[in-house]
Amino acid sequence: MAISVDLSGRRALITGAGQGIGAEVARSLARAGASVLVNDLVPERAESQAAAIRSSGGDAGAAPFDVTDYVRVTEVVGRLGDVDILVNNAGNAGADGWPGMVDFVETEPADWDRFLQVNLYGVMNVTRAVLPRMVAMGWGRVVTIVSDAARVGERKMAAYAAAKAGAAGLMRAIAAEVGSSGITANSISLGTMRTPLTEASWADLDEQQVAARLRGYPIRRPGSPEDVAGLVGYLVGPESSWITGQTIPLNGGYSSGL
Repeated sequence: MAISVDLSGRRALITGAGQGIGAEVARSLARAGASVLVNDLVPERAESQAAAIRSSGGDAGAAPFDVTDYVRVTEVVGRLGDVDILVNNAGNAGADGWPGMVDFVETEPADWDRFLQVNLYGVMNVTRAVLPRMVAMGWGRVVTIVSDAARVGERKMAAYAAAKAGAAGLMRAIAAEVGSSGITANSISLGTMRTPLTEASWADLDEQQVAARLRGYPIRRPGSPEDVAGLVGYLVGPESSWITGQTIPLNGGYSSGL
């Protein structure tokens, strides 16, 4: 997806960009002229996506690290040099995958940790690592991908919702703290997505089942990585300099923004 903003001279770090939404965001920002740093937990994925961007004429390098490891995050980010743009995209339901929809009263603290480590602490770790240099430069953009499960609440997803809501709250606090330094911080709240990573959950659905899944969406389709990349591109560009501290719904109308 083409972005109509010029990011020439900007350096962007995208976490979890070895695949899915993060990979599309990295490709899009590179097409807009940014020098892109592709982060992923798996070094091979980060290297592969960076190489693909370079083969298409973009400027990209790999930055593999685990966002939940604060010491490693600060070590790698310290070597990367100045980062103008941070996209906190890395997020999951834990290394074991999604455990299923469960009432909160049936969970224990050990169950919550899988959601909190990446979706909240990972965002805090990387944001903390890049922010001092943004302040010193007097310019920066931070965008964090969250979920409508957090913004409106979702049954049987309490811990995940709490982690994502915490990340959005962090962005609001950061926006208030560093706005005078020319830095904006916003969140994008996603509804139901269809990406290479979620394709398995769609593949076995018949037409009626797909319709049932999308019944709550006025725009009767799931979101795509391209949808996300387009909004990220605007939020990290110069035209969005007066938008900060916001959680922006990108959800096909599943819920309103007010």
